[in-house]
Amino acid sequence: MPKIFFDHQKFTTQKFGGISRYFANIIHTIKQEPDFGYSLGVANSNNYYIKEEKQFLNNAFADFLLQSEYGFRKFKLNELYCKYLLKQNNFDVFHPTYYEPYFIKDLKKPMVTTIHDMTHERLPQYFWVKDPLTQYKRINANRADKIIAISNTTKNDLLTYLPVDESKIEVIYHGIDLETPLVFEEIIGLPKNYLLFIGDRGGYKNFYLLLDAFAEISKKNPDIELVLAGGGNLEGVDIETINRLKLNDRVKHFNVSDGQLNYLYQNALIFIYPSLYEGFGLPILEAFKAKCPVLLSQTDCFEEIAQNSTAFFSPYSLDDLIFQIDKLINDSKLREELVKKGEKRLADFPLQKSMDKTLALYKTLA
Repeated sequence: MPKIFFDHQKFTTQKFGGISRYFANIIHTIKQEPDFGYSLGVANSNNYYIKEEKQFLNNAFADFLLQSEYGFRKFKLNELYCKYLLKQNNFDVFHPTYYEPYFIKDLKKPMVTTIHDMTHERLPQYFWVKDPLTQYKRINANRADKIIAISNTTKNDLLTYLPVDESKIEVIYHGIDLETPLVFEEIIGLPKNYLLFIGDRGGYKNFYLLLDAFAEISKKNPDIELVLAGGGNLEGVDIETINRLKLNDRVKHFNVSDGQLNYLYQNALIFIYPSLYEGFGLPILEAFKAKCPVLLSQTDCFEEIAQNSTAFFSPYSLDDLIFQIDKLINDSKLREELVKKGEKRLADFPLQKSMDKTLALYKTLA
């Protein structure tokens, strides 16, 4: 019975988030498979997706002792626990949840790594020059026996920017649960009419182009607001830019649960994803399932995943973004058409298909 060891990294640093949910989905799938087992290297975590998993230091007293700036103590504790499990060697395949290569000298078994995107390599100008992520990713890719790329765009970029043997790479798209109905949690204070932006707002996410576009859109549409979800509280440049554009009473931010996020999608006029680059773009599928029309930047990956089921704008063009938003706001039939196309495209991404391919890859190594 193949036993897969998942480490702590994204389960330590994320409470909610696409990467930790991706690995939690794999763990959940393995639980349903009598021919597979798993080990989870997490001693203490507040990650929502593994709240039912056994964590031997998951209690209020440990939480108090592990309090530290940026969660450093908790991260180091979980890393030490993973090193202990690595040395026990009681598993068949190692699948780290992110790229920090603390495990290199202790790992004796086959390894799978998932490359979620190549943003740092493709757009280095948006990142701190001393950020070690590109180095860590290279080390992971070199050590891995198999590499999961979550799109063909990611695979092509991986081959462009890293010296990787193509035979190691398997493209396995993300999937979404098509069977379970969505859970919706109402959000108090939500505007009646709003555009939706989700996630991080800095750098390559292209958020400030959207703010500039919304400043113009709001002049003609005083009843429409901009809702932001996740990405941390508004501060610094966010607040200053919103103030400068005189949008204080037109932009609202919410930190949300999954149920509340579904509610935001369901009630939005448009979900706008202006990012200059992504490895996949899971929020596209989330919006499709919640029957929300989508406007995307015209980038390689978004065109691969969405095909003709969304509207697109030129990612560096303020005028085009304004034009496309205005067009969608004023054409309810177009929005309805995009919703129908989104539902059809969604059928190409069942979660089970993604999970089956992942487990099949593990079997080739175990």
